[in-house]
Amino acid sequence: MYKNEPIFLQPVLQDRIWGGQKLHTEFHYEIPSDNTGEAWVISAHPNGPSVIKNGELEGKNLAEAWKEHGELFNKQPGNDEEYPLLVKILDAADDLSVQVHPNDQFAREVEGVPYGKTECWYVVSAEEGAELVLGHHAQTQEELAQMAKKGEWDKLLRRVEVKAGDFVYVPSGTIHAIGKGIVILETQQSSDITYRVYDYDRTDAAGNKRELHLERSIQVTTVPHQDADVEQTETKIGDLVEKKLVEEQYFTVYHWQLDGKSARPMSNDFLQVSVLEGQATLTIENQIFDLQKGIHFILPKGIKEYSLEGKAEMMVSHT
Repeated sequence: MYKNEPIFLQPVLQDRIWGGQKLHTEFHYEIPSDNTGEAWVISAHPNGPSVIKNGELEGKNLAEAWKEHGELFNKQPGNDEEYPLLVKILDAADDLSVQVHPNDQFAREVEGVPYGKTECWYVVSAEEGAELVLGHHAQTQEELAQMAKKGEWDKLLRRVEVKAGDFVYVPSGTIHAIGKGIVILETQQSSDITYRVYDYDRTDAAGNKRELHLERSIQVTTVPHQDADVEQTETKIGDLVEKKLVEEQYFTVYHWQLDGKSARPMSNDFLQVSVLEGQATLTIENQIFDLQKGIHFILPKGIKEYSLEGKAEMMVSHT
C-alpha cells in the first residue's frame, strides 16, 4: 500500500535577485537561471508546492496529498489546517535583504494567512568570513524606529560570523538576513510572509528598488533582541548519530550522521528527510530505496519501522 512507502518530492526552484548557481553545481538541480536562490524541497505552500515523484499519488502535489490523504500524516478528521512546515535550500550568492517575519496571531489578523514564520537554519556551506544578520542593538521600539528611519544600519544590525555545520534558530520577530557566500537548509512554518527592513538600496533589472515594509517591520520586531536558548542533545542509534538541534512549538529538527546501519521504529506522525551528503539505502518492509545527496522525502504515518544503511548526512524534521 502507498502509505507504507516514502513520499519522494520534486524541488521547486525559485529565482531571486541574490541567488546563484550552487543549487545546480552542488545539488545537481535543473535551475531556471543563474540567479536561482531557493529550492523549496518539501513544500505544500501555494507559492511553490512540491510534486510527488512516486507511488499512487505520483503527479499530485504535497498540498493535495495533505488535503485528500490526511491519514498519511496522522491528520485528525475535521482538521482543516494547512500543511504546517516548509523546507528550503537557499544559495546566497549575494546578501539577502534584512527582514523580519510576524507571529501566527499577526499573520492571521493582519495578513489573513494561516501561519506566521518561525524558522531555523543549518549552514550547509559558508565562505571564509561569511556573516549573518541576527538581531539588532536597539533597546526600545522607539530607538529601533529612529535608527531604521535614519538608515543607521551599521549601528543597528547585529552581525554573526558562521561556518558549515552551524545551526541558528530564528523565532518570529527576529530581524535577520543570510549573508553572501552561505548555503543553508531552512526548516520553517509554511509561510511566505516577509517584511523587508533594508535592501542595500539595490535595484532590479528595470532599475526599481524593491519594496520595504518598515512600519510593519517595527510593529512585529522583538525588542530588545535576545538570542534563542535552545537545548541540544545527541543520541546514537546503531551507527547513526542523531543530534537534536531544536525542539520548539512549531517543529523539532535533527541532524543525522549515518556511518553503517541503523534501524528504528516510526514514532512520529510523519518525518521530513533531506539528504545533504553521501549515499545510503532506506529499507521498509523489504522494499529498498536508494538515497543520495539532494533527495527529499517524507516518511508517512503507515510505516511501522525502517532501516538505513550507508554513509550519509541528513536533516530531519517533524511537528
